[in-house]
Amino acid sequence: MNDTPGWASPGSAHSDGQNAGVPRPAEPSDGTGAASKWSSNQPPPSQWSAPSGPGQYGPPPPPPGPGWGGNRPHSGWGRPPAAKPGVIPLRPLGVGEILDGAVSTLRAHWRTVLGITVTVSMVAQTASILAERYLVPEPVKIDAKPGSAEALRQSVESLQNSVIGLVPAMLIALIATLFTTALLTVVISRSVLGRPVTLAEAWREARPRLLQLLGLTLLMPAIATVVGFAGALPGILLGGAAGVTLAALGSIAALVVIAWLLVRFALASPALMLERQGVIASLRRSGKLVQGSWWRIFGILVLTLVLTLLVTMIIAIPFTVIGFVADGSGIADLLAGRTPEFGWAFLIITGIGGVIASAITYPISAGVTVLLYIDQRIRREALDIELARAAGLPGYGAETPGSGPGN
Repeated sequence: MNDTPGWASPGSAHSDGQNAGVPRPAEPSDGTGAASKWSSNQPPPSQWSAPSGPGQYGPPPPPPGPGWGGNRPHSGWGRPPAAKPGVIPLRPLGVGEILDGAVSTLRAHWRTVLGITVTVSMVAQTASILAERYLVPEPVKIDAKPGSAEALRQSVESLQNSVIGLVPAMLIALIATLFTTALLTVVISRSVLGRPVTLAEAWREARPRLLQLLGLTLLMPAIATVVGFAGALPGILLGGAAGVTLAALGSIAALVVIAWLLVRFALASPALMLERQGVIASLRRSGKLVQGSWWRIFGILVLTLVLTLLVTMIIAIPFTVIGFVADGSGIADLLAGRTPEFGWAFLIITGIGGVIASAITYPISAGVTVLLYIDQRIRREALDIELARAAGLPGYGAETPGSGPGN
């Protein structure tokens, strides 16, 4: 049994944009040709060719068969519909198809997906509640008319308390993201082929990659922190009014660089999980796949972020209101102008809302990232041919036993 999801090794030449326009090699149509594996035994990357022109998403149409619509009439353009063994059609994807594929994965494998997200979310929310209750310091008592020294002390203490409360929350979020990303990437890779996957199978395939995925997960915020500090450092060293201005400008420039880096490396996690890449190799791989499509990927990621935030707000607001009502002390503190001290009732009720929101938004975020990765490989490396072979579609040769995902 293979412990990998079985994705093909990278074709670096196509990620670099080379060999564009080279005709595709003829594909075996009688089922006797050797099918390429998605793991270590696939054809060399040099045998993969880029799409031959706009709209050429795959090989010449195979003979009509059940995998391509059987006797369904062809479209007005003279081509049968793109094969769709799973949640997406095997061709370059539009924005709507990527979002629909993420939602379709949740619907098609809801037991496995919700088993992952609900479990991880419950553990994360429980840890967050305990951290907020026992690790976060009590709110600073604000003096109504503080002197300059007292105001400075209150500001410093409030900042310290905020940082102390933020660190556990960030660590919990990173660990939750690690497990959901690893497991959901496996589920989505199977759903593209229309194959079922259980929670045990997803864990078995994802487990060997967890340590490297942890390194990648920690590396990204570390890079962002270093870039942000480097942008503000000249102004901090200069000091004075000019230093404040320089630090602000440097911070803005650093934010632009961080945004560029986050998009450039957005496809690193699926590359690491599905191609068995190392951490640095996955970052380079993501950079090659994103090259030339930065703005498109940026727009899709921002749209996904907005949608998930809206879903989170729609779910969280009612639970927050119920939590305030159940915990009367919080409302009393707000009405009195004090920092609210929430009790167990508020924390538990809002925690339930957080679990529900995370169970819905985690699959969408992970699904968009993985499907963006697949889309870029289809556009650059004709991955649709490999996917069609692995799905057992007629006209592409039979998949070699043991080469597909989960085997």
